[in-house]
Amino acid sequence: MKRSKKKVFGVIYGRSLMVILLLILQVALLVYCVLALEDYMVWVYGIFALISLFVVVFIVNSSGEPDFKLVWMVPIVIIPVFGGLLYLFVHTQWTPKLMNLRHTQLLAETRPYLAQDQEVRRRLSEINTQVEKLAVYSEATSGYPIYENTEATYFPLGEDKFEELKKRLNEAEKFIFLEYFIVEEGIFWDTVLDILKRKVQEGVEVRMLYDGMCSIVLLPYSYPKQLREYGIQCKMFSPIRPVLSTHYNNRDHRKILVIDGKIGFTGGINLADEYINVKERFGHWKDTAVMIRGDAVKSMTMMFLQMWNITGTQKEDFERYIPSAPFKTPAPGDGFVMPYGDSPVDQEPMGETVYVDILNRATRYVHIMTPYLILDYHMIQTLCYAAKRGVEVAIIMPGIPDKPYAFILAKSYYKELLTAGVKIYEYTPGFVHAKVFVSDDEACTVGTINLDYRSLYLHFECGCFFYRNSVVAEVERDFQETLKKCREIQADEWKKLKGRTRLAARILRLFAPLM
Repeated sequence: MKRSKKKVFGVIYGRSLMVILLLILQVALLVYCVLALEDYMVWVYGIFALISLFVVVFIVNSSGEPDFKLVWMVPIVIIPVFGGLLYLFVHTQWTPKLMNLRHTQLLAETRPYLAQDQEVRRRLSEINTQVEKLAVYSEATSGYPIYENTEATYFPLGEDKFEELKKRLNEAEKFIFLEYFIVEEGIFWDTVLDILKRKVQEGVEVRMLYDGMCSIVLLPYSYPKQLREYGIQCKMFSPIRPVLSTHYNNRDHRKILVIDGKIGFTGGINLADEYINVKERFGHWKDTAVMIRGDAVKSMTMMFLQMWNITGTQKEDFERYIPSAPFKTPAPGDGFVMPYGDSPVDQEPMGETVYVDILNRATRYVHIMTPYLILDYHMIQTLCYAAKRGVEVAIIMPGIPDKPYAFILAKSYYKELLTAGVKIYEYTPGFVHAKVFVSDDEACTVGTINLDYRSLYLHFECGCFFYRNSVVAEVERDFQETLKKCREIQADEWKKLKGRTRLAARILRLFAPLM
């Protein structure tokens, strides 16, 4: 109770309120400037309308996701005075362009440490050429190859990851890298922090990177300074400042933890108490994670270092974080493992590509867990096509949502998907935060990427793709166990909704690319 009161007072009297007020002031100033031109409104309106016309022509002829083009047409048509200028404002932002240049540079610098083992690729090609082509795409566009000699452990709940994480952190000898979207003081983070402070005293290098959205209500803006006093190197990614900018859309939604370059964790679990069900927010919190050990950890190490250095110009000694000798010898069931990252600034939809590839290759089933269902046209068609050609496509959604508007919007897709044969279930005990695809007892991916526009297009994300690895069976087993606690959505579910709910869902769908 005291901690929640502290957060409330921190927002009211702290930096967050100042940021909000200054942003409102900037918007008010723009509106005032327009009103000041009232006497010349006919000429002003004509000029803006002409600008909007040129913008519409440009949008129609530009490359990119069609749904994003559509959502831009709405403000341009409804408020042509502001619509065209708003588009120009968004697409002339320099921060994403600089970030893209830096990201491209870092990919080039890390490529020598992520070279594809051609023998691994050859063996994969002999087994499945389609999966091999996915690996070729990943290595060519994002720089992340596919590996053998990597074993994995799957965690069906945050509590399971928490116990293993404490054990592995205590074993760290050289370095610990942490990158998370949400960090909140409580049992989970406080326990991890105590271990990190002790490890620093033992001479272990510790780096912490977390998303700047945490500074709004979860952590003090000066928290990196506090961690640095403990000896922990710390950065906030894209801290919120009182300046109008669209680059705040590009959040670091990744969850990565690397220990000594030998062990890597990823999945949906952040460093906060609801993820281990110590604190209840939306019923039981169902989340997943995976731990890998072996060669593939190199990609997760480089992924972290790329994000760590994306906002700076300092030189990084990447080689010192690569183990000098293999961590383990190949074992039966290891199969192939491909960690991958997705960036909003490189125009390559890596996260969606992996999902679509799994759906298109499936012959028997694709089972999915996701907290959100806000789909673009391409994903809708891919899901429906898989179901119509006889593949069992089943999606588990939350029964208790964390964002009511997102839940209402998700229901607008139910009718179309159910009609095509896609099965949809809702987890009755609470909230599903897992991001999992598993298919045909052969392939799966576990990561941070939701089935929504923000994850697929706007955020920095990551995942881990497995093919013929023993972890695939664990993921499918967890899906079936979770399914026992779900209710199946029926085809007439949409009709049972209240009229105002259906209307709200249709209106929200118009703005889906912004959610």
